[in-house]
Formats: sequence, structure tokens, C-alpha cells
Amino acid sequence: MVGARHPQRRAILTGGLVASAALITGCSSKAADSKAPTTAAEVAATGASATPTVRPDSPWSAFARLMEGNKRWVDGTLQHPDRDPARRAYVAAEQDPYGVILSCIDSRVPPELLFDTGLGDLFVLRTGGQVVAPVVTGSVEYGPMTSGTPLIVVLGHQNCGAIKAAYKALKDDKPLPGTLQTIAEALRPAYEQTAKGEYADPVDAMIRIHTKQTSAALRTNSDLGPMVKKGDLAVVSAYYSLDTGRVEVLTGAPSA
Repeated sequence: MVGARHPQRRAILTGGLVASAALITGCSSKAADSKAPTTAAEVAATGASATPTVRPDSPWSAFARLMEGNKRWVDGTLQHPDRDPARRAYVAAEQDPYGVILSCIDSRVPPELLFDTGLGDLFVLRTGGQVVAPVVTGSVEYGPMTSGTPLIVVLGHQNCGAIKAAYKALKDDKPLPGTLQTIAEALRPAYEQTAKGEYADPVDAMIRIHTKQTSAALRTNSDLGPMVKKGDLAVVSAYYSLDTGRVEVLTGAPSA
């Protein structure tokens, strides 16, 4: 599934790097010893009634799939796609997610639910205030660089506690306890840009600024940038409303 569809992207990595990434993440795209079905036909042969959903293969189709799912979340018309034993069997031997979501650890912002997605659809990374460090960036790059995942979404959200705490700590020059201060330091560029303006709600402004800064950095980095320029990858910044459930696109939406 992965190797057959995107051999050109696999070629950019050595076999050793791919193997190391799989070991580090604990989620390799293939399990060589697995006996589980690997195609829709094999799943059907097991007697399962559900047909796995076809994977979007372009930035636009992946983006549209996510936004359609979010609309269902907002409207309360959830389909809960690909969440059954047939799907579990289908993805047991291989995975081929169509999106990477970098979001906050906040318990009210579960990407799989608010986009109404299924098992094997998304690579999901969650950090406080969706901050990044080299290991996080590497994890974001894993899907696009090893299996051609066509979409990355950096998802900020309303009332982010991590960014609120960081804003206050930086403004008052009072470090947060323990390792929490590393989150505040990672958010310093967003705080400094926020401090230059006048906002009715500076914390909300900082959330949006940080989300856009993070997506811009990913969009232009040395590994992902060439994919974006070729049109094989889109990096979107977005903002999730806890009140309405709606995902608002900030920057980077792909065109059809």
C-alpha cells in the first residue's frame, strides 16, 4: 500500500533511516510477519460487511475530507467511519494515513472525533500548546517523507491553557514550575509578536499567531518545503472553537 503508491518519496530516505523512524515511533507502516488482510478484497473474504474508505491522494482531497468530517461534528451528523473490526483487520498489516494533525494535549480537542475520522486515517501528535521541538518536527515529517501523506494541519484552539499560562509567565517574567517553562520558551516568538499589537483578547491572538508561525516554519523547512512547492503537500494552520466545534482555517488551505 505505502511502498507501491509512493516509491519516489521513499527514495529520499535510506533504508536505515526508515527503519530507525519506524522503531522510534513504534508505528511502522508494515508488519512483515502479519497474516491480517491487506486489501479490500481480502477484508471482504473474511466475511466483514464494511468496505474501507478510499484514501484521499492529494492535499485538496485530504483537506476536503477533514472539513467534511468537521461539518458533521458541528452538525451532530457523525458517521464514525472505519471504526469496526473490518477496518482494524484492513490496517493491521499496513497504514497509509492521509493527514498529520499537530494539536494541543487539551482533553477537549481530540482530532479523530472533531474531524469524524476512522482508524488509520491520521497521524496525530499532541503537545502542550502544540509546540514543536526537533523530535516533534521529525514525527510530523514521518508521514509525508515515508508514505506521501499529503496534508499537515497545525491545530490551535480556543481557551488554550498552555498558551494562557505561557502568556502570563512571559508577561510577568515569572517562570513556570519545572519543565513547563520549556513550553513557555517555545511560545516566546508568538508572545513577542502579540506584544507588539493591541488586541481585545491577547491570549486568543497569541494562540492564532503561534499556530500560524508553526505552520509557516513547517511549510518552509528544508525537508517539507520542496514537497509543498511541488504541490504534493499542504501545511494548514487552523483554529478550533470549543464553543461551536468548528474548525476555522487560518492559512495554507490547498486549492482544488
